[in-house]
Amino acid sequence: MRNSELSESDRYYEKLYTMLLENIPSSVLFIDRQTRVTAANQNFLSKSRRTRPATIGKKLAEVFPTVILEQLKIIDNLHKVFATAQATDGQRMYYRAPGVALRYYYYRLLPVVWQSKVDNVILLMDDITDQVELGHEMQRLQSHLALVVESASEIVVSTDPQGKIMSWNSAAEKLTGHSFQAAKGRLLTDFISPESVHQVQEKIRQIGSGSGLSPQMVECELLAQAEVTVAVSWILSSMPAESGPPLGIVAVGRDLSSQRILEQQLLQSEKLASLGVMAGGIAHEIRNPLAICSSAAQFLMDEDITVGHRRDCAAKIHDNINKASEIIENLLNFSRMVPGYDKEPLALAELLREVLILVANQAKVKRVKIKSAISAENCRVNGNAGLLQQLFINLLLNAIKAMPNGGLLQVKLDLIGSELVVVVKDTGCGISESHLDKIFDPFFTTAPVGEGTGLGLTLCYSIVEQHHGTISVQSSVGQGSQFTIGFPVVS
Repeated sequence: MRNSELSESDRYYEKLYTMLLENIPSSVLFIDRQTRVTAANQNFLSKSRRTRPATIGKKLAEVFPTVILEQLKIIDNLHKVFATAQATDGQRMYYRAPGVALRYYYYRLLPVVWQSKVDNVILLMDDITDQVELGHEMQRLQSHLALVVESASEIVVSTDPQGKIMSWNSAAEKLTGHSFQAAKGRLLTDFISPESVHQVQEKIRQIGSGSGLSPQMVECELLAQAEVTVAVSWILSSMPAESGPPLGIVAVGRDLSSQRILEQQLLQSEKLASLGVMAGGIAHEIRNPLAICSSAAQFLMDEDITVGHRRDCAAKIHDNINKASEIIENLLNFSRMVPGYDKEPLALAELLREVLILVANQAKVKRVKIKSAISAENCRVNGNAGLLQQLFINLLLNAIKAMPNGGLLQVKLDLIGSELVVVVKDTGCGISESHLDKIFDPFFTTAPVGEGTGLGLTLCYSIVEQHHGTISVQSSVGQGSQFTIGFPVVS
């Protein structure tokens, strides 16, 4: 029937049919029993780069490469649809039009039934090239990620939200001796030492329930074969879902065995170094009493010495031997960190004057002038006289050593609020800003090797702490230092 003979209703439906066919996002071909193309939409023509005259009325073998038709058995499937009036299942095919890159399609054959007879078969093709390429990219990324995990030197384990192992990389197999097949499906805590199981379980519970989404760190002993344990540092992180609780947990563990060995070696090295430094510190502290004993002994060897002088020398030897013994005992107690010295109320002003007398000769030799301003005569602190004397001797001798070319040493004692405050100020070389926060650290010293032990100020700090006091320092290089010590006053 010519188009002019069509009724208005027929023309409407033909127009509607054409519009629907052209707006379908898929490529569509209508094929008759002779496998000729009876209709094709613009989508197919554009993608295949064919014209409508070069397509309509042509056999399918003229439109598609023969190899595709044979490989996918499209002709056989066409005849089957004509015979059974049943659509085929979807299949994937590829098609390359001249001058166009390879495209992938998902196609189906659908029967067009007219008056109980299959009049045509629709070849419906959806372009899935982007999805296929995305799938290939995902596979490549998955393979790359798997290779990264397997090549990692750290343990990488994934679990479900309850902590059951889903993956277990080569590093985990090598470290524990347990294969993935042996670990799969078991709880991660099955491989944790009993001492740490509860801690790890709690972190897994928090992450698995979604209440702890931030990474959790924990150190524990990992159980390996042959009853061997390995120290491991874990970072547990969640695998978040788009919504709801996490999909699982990723546990990354680092073997701490080498680090622990190095720590033990370092600790042993520090112990040996500390022993040497402590021995030097003891020698540093008792040098002055021994020097006095030596001088007094030389006087005793003089046959012309008077009886009174002999008695004074013997007394000095006795007193300084006791002082050296007390210093040694204090240093040993400090090294053991043993608190609990006997304390009693004492006048700090009187003790400070005694210390100034003891260091006066040393200051004179070094051409250091001592200027003191001591008040608060009747104020007392609860303390140990021997330790406090050692505290101030150390501070004053350090100040004198800081002025090798002479200078001024100022010592002040005053009552400020409820504290007795002692200020020791020198005009020496000063302390650099980078060292100020380290001067009270054990064994820290800037003195040349053999001339300092780094124990003096540490001992001072310990003595102040044991007397519930405070100590601070202000210093500038080339301008001197000021130590301020405060002790609570007792009534």
